[in-house]
Parts: sequence; C-alpha cells; structure tokens
Amino acid sequence: MSKEPFDPVSNTWLGEYIEKHGTESDYHRILYACLSGFLLDTSGRFFYIASPFVVQFAAQSRRKTGFRVTNFCSPFYTWSTPVNNPNETIQQRINKLAELRDLGVNPYPYRYDISHPAQTILDQADALIEDGTPVTVAGRILSKRGHGKSGFAHITDRTGRIQVYVRLDKVGEAAYHMYSRLIEVGDYIGVEGVVFRTRTEEITVLVDKWVLLSKALRPLPEKWHGLRDKEIRYRQRYVDLIINPDVKEVFLKRSRLIRTIQKFMDGEGFIEVETPILQPLYGGALARPFTTHHHALDMPLYLRIADELYLKRLIVGGLERVYEIGHDFRNEGIDRTHNPEFTMLEFYMAYADYTDVMDLVENLYVAVFQEVNGTLLHTYQGESIDMTPPWPRLPMLEAIKKYADIDVAGQSTEALVALCQEREIGMDAQFNRGKLIDGLFEFFVQPRLNNPTFITEYPVEISPLAKRHRENPELTERFELFICGSECANAFSELNDPIDQRERFEQQVDMQQKGDGEAHIMDEDYLRAMEYGMPPTGGCGIGIDRLVMLVTDSASIKDVLLFPHMRSETFQDGEEGWSDQNEQPESDEL
Repeated sequence: MSKEPFDPVSNTWLGEYIEKHGTESDYHRILYACLSGFLLDTSGRFFYIASPFVVQFAAQSRRKTGFRVTNFCSPFYTWSTPVNNPNETIQQRINKLAELRDLGVNPYPYRYDISHPAQTILDQADALIEDGTPVTVAGRILSKRGHGKSGFAHITDRTGRIQVYVRLDKVGEAAYHMYSRLIEVGDYIGVEGVVFRTRTEEITVLVDKWVLLSKALRPLPEKWHGLRDKEIRYRQRYVDLIINPDVKEVFLKRSRLIRTIQKFMDGEGFIEVETPILQPLYGGALARPFTTHHHALDMPLYLRIADELYLKRLIVGGLERVYEIGHDFRNEGIDRTHNPEFTMLEFYMAYADYTDVMDLVENLYVAVFQEVNGTLLHTYQGESIDMTPPWPRLPMLEAIKKYADIDVAGQSTEALVALCQEREIGMDAQFNRGKLIDGLFEFFVQPRLNNPTFITEYPVEISPLAKRHRENPELTERFELFICGSECANAFSELNDPIDQRERFEQQVDMQQKGDGEAHIMDEDYLRAMEYGMPPTGGCGIGIDRLVMLVTDSASIKDVLLFPHMRSETFQDGEEGWSDQNEQPESDEL
C-alpha cells in the first residue's frame, strides 16, 4: 500500500485516495483507521497520514472497501469484520497463527498456573496492592485498546472480568510488539504482574509477563451489536456464553437450582437413584417414544419417556423413598415449553398419598425460590407471582365450572363433544370422556392460572397409573401444579392394585389400537412387580426445564437448555460456519 501523505487541502477522502493511488486488492485489505491519523495495513505496519480523519470515514470506507470500521483508538486495532466475506478474517488470523509459530511460539500450550482468578483479585485488591503481591491470571480477551507504547485489555475467566495493562518498558520490545500485532480479541492469554488502580479507580494487573494460551481463528461478534440472532445463539451456545453474560447467569442458576433440589430431597429422607434410559418397553407417561435398535441382541429399544415404572419397582423392593433427576425423551412437537429431550425430577414416597405429595412439592418450590432468587415474590414475563404458601387446591371439574361456567359432572360424552365443537376446541367423538374434559380445562382454565394452583381429581381415562378417588371412582387422586398457565408438576396417589392396573393397561391398549399414538402399552414385568405388593405410595414428576424457565424469567425452554434441539444445519464451503439457505424457521410445532 502506498505511504504517500494524505492531502487535506484537496479534500480527497481516504477511499478516493486509495482508489486513485492503490489497487483494488490494496483497498480491500484496509483493516482499520483511527482519528489520531494512523492506518494499519495487512502486514501490521503503521503509516502516518497528515491530517486526522473525521467520522465520515466510517461510512466512506465501508462503501469503498466492504469493511465495517468499529473502533477509533490507536495503536492497537481490532480488525473490523468484512461485511460479505468472514472467511477472509479467518484467513488473516491463520496468517498470524503461522507468524507466531515462525517466532517459536506454541499457540496452544498444555497448561498454565493461576494464582488468583479474576474475581479473587477484585475481592482482595486492597491487600494485593498494599503487599505488592504478584498474581497470575488467565482468560479470554474481550476488549483490547492501546495508547502509544502501552495498552489495556479486559480478560474474562469463569469468575468474572478484569483489566490488564501491558507496557513496552515492562514486558520488553519483542513481547510487546508480538502482543500488539498478533494478539487479538478472542485469544486466551495468561498474565503475571502486580495489582494497581488506574486514575479511574479500576482494579488492574500491571503485566510483567504474558503468554498466549490459545489463538482464536474466528472473530467474536461485534462488541456493540453482540450476538442477538436467536437461531445462531441456540446453535452456537459457546459464542452466546462468551458474548452475553446474562446467559451464563441463567445456567449458573440452573446448577444452583438442581443442587437445591438434591439437598432438599436428601433432607426429606430420599435416596437418589439411576434407572435405565434405554428400555425394552416404554411407559410411565402418555407420549410417543424414540425407537432404536440393539444390534448385538437384535432387539428394539426405546428411549425412556418417564422414570416412573422403574422407580416404583424400587418401592416394591423396599427402598421406600427414591428420586431421580434424569433425561427423558418424547418424540413430539417443539414449542416454547417442549423439547424432545428434557430433564425431569421424579420421586416416590411409600405410605403417602397425593395430599402429602402436594405439601412436599409446595415446600420444595419455596426452598428453590428462596435459595436461588432470595424471595417468594417473583415476576415472570411481566406477570407478578406470589409463591407464598399455602397455594389453592381446586378440583378440575370445579375449575371448569368456575372459569367457564360449564358443569361437566352430569354431561354425557355426546354433550361434551358438542361443547368442544361449539367452542372450536378441536376434539370430536373419537376422544373419550376424560380427554374431552381435559380439553375443556386446557381451553378455558389453564391460561388463567397465574399464581401457583394445584388442580386435583382428574378423570380416570387420562390417568392410567393413578389410584381411583376414594369418594368418586370416575376420578383419580391426582394433581397438577400450574404457574403462569404452564404445568409445573404432575402427581398421583399411585395405583398399587395389580388387577385394576391390568384393566387400565388393557383400556390403554384398546385406545392404541384405535389410533391413539400416545396411549400406554402393556407392561407385564411391571404388573408382575405390582403382584408382589407395593405399599401405599405418592409420586410426582416435575419438569426441571420449566422450573428453570420460571425461576430465571426465561420465555422459551431453549433459553434454559445449553444445547436445545434444532433442525439439521447445512455447512457449505466459504460460509460462516453455517448456512440458512435450506433452513426454515423453527415453528411452534414440528
């Protein structure tokens, strides 16, 4: 690139100057410009331009070169991102990687000793400054800026973010120029030095030595725009966690939430167990399974849809109080609250019924909100929620009467079909009475349950594993917990009569033969376990993902799963990691 001085008198802008004096390949290599009058070419050399640029240069350079100018400080330059060819930036970083190797630098060393994580330095700053104690800290560079023969950067580790200050007279000329030219935002470095406060009182490490720990070949998204495209955020969660600190906090809360549940359940005398994910028969819920095949045994297997039947086998075996936090899989649609793979807490307690389980669930939720959020008053998606117990307990038929003014208790199946069709609920005569009642409930009642509410006494037709209600055999001793219109827990007085259980399974098999793909299948081994005798038992399932959504005020289940299920990604040469050329937007239902 020519180093002929810029002529301010002629009022010629930089783009016009390059177009006049340089080749197209030259001006496409422009990486950065600054108000102090320096320009950096691809070799990393500086040349001086007689007059400072003005802000219009940003628009002019983008139009002329295809590069977006994102910063205006010197002499360290964050390479701006080419608008249409991100792979060119990757190649530039690969070139720097090769230059580092030529200088004898291992860009991917094996380990690094850290004396003080970032947050520890911030917490102990006064003592570290007073004693002059040297520290070593490592992390990813999130910002980098320079001032002549010195420069500041911010690095982040698992505990937080801290500023480092690199000076030529401290690290030496060779190390300083390597840092200024070849180290970029996104790279991992380790630094050693003493702690001080800047004039703005920011706690900073004055670097005596630095070492490259990992060279990043892909640039991070622009600092001021971040990573906002949700599709990319879900696919590239690793970048999302780097750029958006709030996302990291969601998953830290998720971890604390699960530990709180484990501590609570252990304190109630439960033991945590593990049951099979690959099962010869699926059961414990009404759902479609994922199917696979075991080649050595030449037999079909299913990914579990629920933990229930194996956990109740353990109750038969005498363990009495068991729980499992595990992954379940259902071959169903994807929407705001459903993912094919999800995390469930299931627990079973002998000598208890569904009212005892309600008490325990209420206390569990209170413990979680107190430990994770520190309060029982919460806001979810703009709606205020009061988690303070006791919570209302409302039978399903009474709830429909209260919110829809429909008395379904004395209605025939035909009348319920007519009601559903009249209200355009989408259910007809092929559905049994229980499903029709449940459809009315979901349409009229569920969206109106904002504060935590237990809905109890479900129809027997949709509760094949629950004990019949002791006062009404057409209903079951079952409850579901609803908060903000979403189901958050499902529990029963567990059915322990093996003859009744067989009849229920037979009814489900009949429904399956009539086309109900979610009906329960016959499980002879489970029936055999029941025939050995199971004590009175209360059991419950709680969706961990929905609980995390609630606690963290997250609108979608994808926001609380590190790697949610997405459509297949198409990679093509010359594209930025992924292509949406053949991709359709995620719909509410697949």
